[in-house]
Amino acid sequence: MIAAVDVGLKRIGVAISPDGRIVLPQRAIERRGRKQAAKELSDFLREWKVDLLVVGLPRGGSSEEEMERRIRHFVSLLELPPQMEVHYQDEAGSSEEAKERMQGAIRQKRDGRIDSLAAQIILERWLERS
Repeated sequence: MIAAVDVGLKRIGVAISPDGRIVLPQRAIERRGRKQAAKELSDFLREWKVDLLVVGLPRGGSSEEEMERRIRHFVSLLELPPQMEVHYQDEAGSSEEAKERMQGAIRQKRDGRIDSLAAQIILERWLERS
């Protein structure tokens, strides 16, 4: 099982791929604090028996280095089994693409669906490249 995450300051978008072809967005994790979010994501990864985690990293932009540092720090807080592989994937434009895909489909943008759709896009890109 492969999972991807789009780590944001308010929510963490999550998507899974059971077979390496189909990618399914999951319920986003509300981020009330780093430790709480890390625990919820760790529990999710364990529950779904994920063996490979793809983490979106922003490329380009003025805050690229700061966001990468924060995301890598967040990943270090996860309780991952030693055999789990972690890969990083450029997430540039994934949130904008997610908003375009959802155009007209939802009104409430703070429910996490766009975040998890961004995670789906990140995982689809990673699978295409692999």
